[in-house]
Amino acid sequence: MDFLDLPPGPLTLKNLTVPACFLAGSGDLTTRDLHIQDGRISDQPGTEVDMKGAMAFPAFVDMHTHLDKGHIWPRAANPDGSFDGALATVGADRQANWTAEDVATRMNFALRCAYAHGTRALRTHIDSIPPQDDISWPVFKEMRARWQGRIDLQAACLVGCDAVGPETPFAHTADLVAEAGGVLGMVAYPVPDIAERVAYFFKLAGERGLQADFHVDETLDPSSETLRVIAQAVLETGFDAPVTVGHLCSLSAQDPNRAAETMDLVAEAGLHVVSLPMCNLYLQDRQDGTPRMRGITLVHELKARGVNVSFASDNTRDPFYAYGDLDMIEVMREATRIGHLDHSTADWSHAFVTNPAKACGFDLPGFEVGMPADLVICRARNWAELFARPQADRIVIREGQQIDRQLPDYAELDHLMRTP
Repeated sequence: MDFLDLPPGPLTLKNLTVPACFLAGSGDLTTRDLHIQDGRISDQPGTEVDMKGAMAFPAFVDMHTHLDKGHIWPRAANPDGSFDGALATVGADRQANWTAEDVATRMNFALRCAYAHGTRALRTHIDSIPPQDDISWPVFKEMRARWQGRIDLQAACLVGCDAVGPETPFAHTADLVAEAGGVLGMVAYPVPDIAERVAYFFKLAGERGLQADFHVDETLDPSSETLRVIAQAVLETGFDAPVTVGHLCSLSAQDPNRAAETMDLVAEAGLHVVSLPMCNLYLQDRQDGTPRMRGITLVHELKARGVNVSFASDNTRDPFYAYGDLDMIEVMREATRIGHLDHSTADWSHAFVTNPAKACGFDLPGFEVGMPADLVICRARNWAELFARPQADRIVIREGQQIDRQLPDYAELDHLMRTP
């Protein structure tokens, strides 16, 4: 049950607490009234509702997810919690179970969760190792059409860099991506010819007019420096479509001077960075005994260089991350705790809303007159209250209407979890 049922019709939500950065103002939090009429932010008053200081955000943008992997944990649990365990377990489950019906059912379940939590736009990665690419990309197109008007969807293909080259079927995958209006994606890790494979990747992306989205250096091995290769390739080729790089875990383990040089390259190349703190905390530095490193990349140092930094959910209830629900308030809460975003600049809220929209090319959200009235409102009145509880009773408003936030029952997926 939401903490308040709003009346229908034109509204004036009085006494909302809003991060000042969304109002192009200075400072941390501010109080304002919001008028809503005909599904948009308005300058005309309506029925007044005293919100008593409740915090309001524009609806969220989750720019790095894996809808096709989501919710397989009951049938494909990670045996040891490691990255290698996740890779092997997902690979086996994909080959055994990922029919079009299986992928579509789990994707739709995950999107229902994201929508109920207040996400309005989302990018998913899609495992695209043949023959899975020919199965999952048509499913994505069907899902995008089904969810039009509720969640704007993008997809990026996902293959390891070993599978990217003239000798591989990757050109066919790139054609599928282009036909679907998707984003070209790749997992970058140290292989002897990584520079050549990155160059081939950008060649295909350029020929098809595609954005790029990389999983990069998802390890705490400081010798993993494919981020430098990608940044240098963008600078050398002049590739001018948006390029997103995610994870960057090894950056946090490198010599500070070396890491600084790499971050300077990232800034010069204009790369967009997305950090995935929950999944990285789960997988990285998993060893016998207590983990000592958090796995999160250097978000403060990147932001200080003017890099567009975002946070996102990543995996959900699969071998790469056993938990999560595509809830961006959870991501915001955990990113704040893991990355010490508190006692920092006052505009980190952009990293969950505006920054990912800019990186992906989604419509920019906000509170300006004329913008869609897509809001998430929490009972909390300040940051301490917001992050102390899950805000399970939040209000989600889409196009000026309060939505039903009932979450789907996990039992709906039981028929998929029965293995022979």
